[in-house]
Amino acid sequence: MNMGKLVLMTGVAAIAMGSTAFARTADANAPTITAAMVGSEQPKEAPMMLAQNDAAPTNAELESRLSALEEEVQNSEMRAAEAANNPPPAPTGWWSNTSISGRMYFDATNIDNKANGARVPGNGNGTNFDIKRFYIGIDHTFNSIFSANVTTDTTYDGTTGAGQLYLKKAYLQAKIDPALIVRLGATDLPWVPYAESIYGMRYFENTLIDRTKFGTSSDWGVHALGSLFDGILNYDFAVINGGGYKKIPVGGGTNRFDSFDFEGRVSAVYEGFNLGVGGYTGKLGTPYGTKTYHTADRFNVVGAYIANGLRVGVEYFNANDYSTALVASPTIGDSAHGVSGFASYYFLPEWAVFGRYDSVDTNTKTVPGKNNEYYTMGITWSPTKIVDFSLAWKHEGASGGLISTQNGNIGSNTGLKTGSYNEFGIWGDFQW
Repeated sequence: MNMGKLVLMTGVAAIAMGSTAFARTADANAPTITAAMVGSEQPKEAPMMLAQNDAAPTNAELESRLSALEEEVQNSEMRAAEAANNPPPAPTGWWSNTSISGRMYFDATNIDNKANGARVPGNGNGTNFDIKRFYIGIDHTFNSIFSANVTTDTTYDGTTGAGQLYLKKAYLQAKIDPALIVRLGATDLPWVPYAESIYGMRYFENTLIDRTKFGTSSDWGVHALGSLFDGILNYDFAVINGGGYKKIPVGGGTNRFDSFDFEGRVSAVYEGFNLGVGGYTGKLGTPYGTKTYHTADRFNVVGAYIANGLRVGVEYFNANDYSTALVASPTIGDSAHGVSGFASYYFLPEWAVFGRYDSVDTNTKTVPGKNNEYYTMGITWSPTKIVDFSLAWKHEGASGGLISTQNGNIGSNTGLKTGSYNEFGIWGDFQW
């Protein structure tokens, strides 16, 4: 018998013996009831006391009571622990299967944009803090197969001088199997988002065809995608309107087209090596009733190695008649091609260096000497997985005429027909 149990038994015995002694003392002091009192009225002030005949408990009885007490204490502790580990279920509702995410691309930079050696007023020159993108995404899961997504974006409207909110994605998804996922609505197109995942620095700059406006990232239609062989082989095909995600197909007779466009991609990844091939064909959302003379088409390929903090790759494209103006033009048409080489390396867990070089011939048939050259270099600090800051410099050059990219108009169609765009500062993103 351990010391704790002995102390507890002693206490129980003391209480029991004290109770017995008190009962016997009470019996001795109580008035005696005689035969004469039977049947007669008893004094009101003399209470009736019952004799206490209980004997003091034995050691065995005390041991039994102590064991019962210990068992009850243990059961009480187990019930308390179970309640703490298994709290009552929280109320459920639509919010239980809904998540909200967000992402912002921003920069604080200075731009020097010159045409024919001189700055052009209002052509992006100066210093500013810019919000390049701000996405809010809402995902909801209906069951193991069906889910939905709505993602908004923002833009600045130069005509009204105000910001605008618009839909970037809005789709219903049916995940029948990892090898077959169907999306209905506006969602990622097969090529640009894939190329962004290979490049890895979308917050800093658009990828090759998106930067030079020979492709976009989202459109309305029916999308089928999936992966096979444990994710080694992947595909993505889309039947789309062709006008891009900003041409929302709302209302009868609104944004109607003569036919659907098609974009697709097949890609593979194995032990860090990535290879993707894709293409596009269609009328680029030319309104119904507009006579067309050409069909826009584009071929894409990218190869890269991504592993151990190193990311290095090359992307190439070739496009024909890739604009609504060229599709509807009765002239000979035009073509373009370009290449992009990029690399980044995390030499420390939070620090990386990066660089990129693009060269694009934008009008090989109509203006053979017209070229856009782009290069950049910088250093990135990633304090967490959801925050990046890059101190960098980027340059775009235009020769042979005016070129329009995601960084604005560069060069000129008169004079020397040259342009130079230089930007220096800090770029960053955060997401949740």
